[in-house]
Amino acid sequence: MQNKFKVFSLICFVLCIVIWVPNVIFQVPSPFWILTFIIAPFGLVFALLAKNYWLVFGNFVMFFSFFILMALGYYINSKL
Repeated sequence: MQNKFKVFSLICFVLCIVIWVPNVIFQVPSPFWILTFIIAPFGLVFALLAKNYWLVFGNFVMFFSFFILMALGYYINSKL
């Protein structure tokens, strides 16, 4: 059963990364990044159930990815 949770958590993590691709890589404004607030907590719970702490960390970071990317953007723009 833990293997299924691990796969579900990995799917949530990869899906969160894919959701950010249009915004970060292609510079196309896409409102789908909001789904990271919905998908990442599920991935976090699945990772905790699978006892895979790397996936816990990854999904936790993806949950706060909007704030991390916003802070990085402000920092980069302040240095230019």
